[in-house]
Amino acid sequence: MDIKYGNCITVEEFNKLRTIVGWNAIENELAINSIKNASFITTAIYNNEIIGMARVCGDGEYTVVIADVIVKPGFQKKGFGKKLMENIMEYLKNNLKDGQEIFVNLMSAKDRETFYEQFGFIRRPNENVGAGMTQWIKK
Repeated sequence: MDIKYGNCITVEEFNKLRTIVGWNAIENELAINSIKNASFITTAIYNNEIIGMARVCGDGEYTVVIADVIVKPGFQKKGFGKKLMENIMEYLKNNLKDGQEIFVNLMSAKDRETFYEQFGFIRRPNENVGAGMTQWIKK
């Protein structure tokens, strides 16, 4: 299977991937800004169709969040998500200055923790840190 990797995604492609894995689509303006303001985006492309993506968000210095790691059903468990994460980890490491350390966060989908452990992530809670927490806010 000839998969190419890129760094661009449209709002339509972004929301199509989100909905195909059962996530909510994001309103266009929010999606545009989410894409535009990401520090880094990596996409997997098959036959000119984006079949996977992941993005990096953060404050530009110390704190980073890996978000929207998505691979289209039918392409999952074939190494494409792993390659997207490898692209992200390479990007993060290549942008560090000597001696610099950053705090990388992500929220794993249920039962996907093992996938992220292969990249050095640890489960929470553990003996040193509490559980990760989230909240959706809607007006």
